Amino acid sequence: MFSELAQAEIVNGIVLTVTLHSDLGSHKKVGAFRVLRPILTAGAIVPLFIDPVVKHGNGLAIELAGVAAGLLGGLIATSLMKVYRSPKTGKAVSAAGWPYALLWMLVVGARAAFSYGAEHWFPKQLDSWCLAHQVTGAAITDGLIFMAVAMVLTRTAGLAARAALLRGRPVDERALSAAR
Repeated sequence: MFSELAQAEIVNGIVLTVTLHSDLGSHKKVGAFRVLRPILTAGAIVPLFIDPVVKHGNGLAIELAGVAAGLLGGLIATSLMKVYRSPKTGKAVSAAGWPYALLWMLVVGARAAFSYGAEHWFPKQLDSWCLAHQVTGAAITDGLIFMAVAMVLTRTAGLAARAALLRGRPVDERALSAAR
């Protein structure tokens, strides 16, 4: 259907657009749609772009490394977001600024550069590495997609958990000031 490069770039574009659109700025409502949208996006991405998952060997290790990197990136992204109770509505809202956006742009840019480089800058070296380590290109693509999806889902779970912890707590004016 699409080349592996095109698949990776489509996933990168979707992840970056959805994430930055929903998170950048202050007083972003944390509601059901905000939590469900990334899950639905991931549910649409995985069946369209994932090749059959490798269940053994070094290919599986590459896919699991993608998941681990995504989990770590999602935790870092979550830590760069403020979650607080809105003084106007009393409901959970979030704020994310340039450090948050920069993290996402760096991670997505690095994935995009690797995908492009695999096809244009270092294809022979990557082919040699894949052959020597018995890894398919599909496993690498899956690892990159798993990384993107895991990062978004981890950020979403962190956002939902932090919002849930606010229930019953009063508005914290210091958190509100720090979010501005």
